[in-house]
Amino acid sequence: MLPAVVPSGGVTAAAVRPETLLLTLFGDYVLDRGIAVSTGGVIAVLEHLGVSEHATRATLSRMSRRGLLRTLRQGRQAFLGLTAHGTTVLRDGQRKLDGDIVERHWDSRWTLLTFSVPESRRADRHALRTRLGWFGFGPLRSGLWVSPSAKDVSGALAELDLLEHAEVFRAEASMWTDPARIAREAWDLPEIAAGYDQFRQRWTDTASDGFDELARRVQLGAEWLLLIRRDPVLPAALLPADWPGVRAAALFRTLRQQWAGPADRSAREILTSIVDE
Repeated sequence: MLPAVVPSGGVTAAAVRPETLLLTLFGDYVLDRGIAVSTGGVIAVLEHLGVSEHATRATLSRMSRRGLLRTLRQGRQAFLGLTAHGTTVLRDGQRKLDGDIVERHWDSRWTLLTFSVPESRRADRHALRTRLGWFGFGPLRSGLWVSPSAKDVSGALAELDLLEHAEVFRAEASMWTDPARIAREAWDLPEIAAGYDQFRQRWTDTASDGFDELARRVQLGAEWLLLIRRDPVLPAALLPADWPGVRAAALFRTLRQQWAGPADRSAREILTSIVDE
């Protein structure tokens, strides 16, 4: 586990796991660039963020076993590239990083997904719940998940061989049913809002944090990824007034762009690369 990092005026940042930092690093500096980067360079970047070489190597090994990374060798030097699966995962993450924090166009319709998975497949049931959360679904009742978007989760269900255990419907709230109440019951909106407030507090002033722009940008992206993983990106009509995610997103994008140039230069110096064909 990464020790707490302090990127702003003495306010302790949330601890971020090495894997999230690595996903952010590879998403920013490897994804769709046709390169593999040196293992030593990756270790050096995470060392700047307080992650030990041992922890980084162990995390890289786990990511390789899960089919996200592959190792290439040039002489005695090892380089890390993305697999096809790793590329898919990171592209999905980048879409979330670049996406809106509030759904601007909503037709007032909901996607309802109901499933019943046998007890003998408990691990698949847990995996399904995790993936539904990533797709922006929230649990409204036992076995009933809802989303105000029309996202297609058939791929995730098929991958887990659960298509025959689930049904999907599109519907509108009717009569006394309050859509905002549905949102409050399906998602912990106060907790999500508090996360955005804390993010803004930590990152409002980074002038004296002691990190270079590359380390800051990776840490910033990793923390933001953790936040948006929990955010279903709801329509404005379902959110409390003055939703703090909007201001947090503006700060995230401003800082990310501000540090892009210096971070890219540092990455080119630290992350020795080769063509990954």
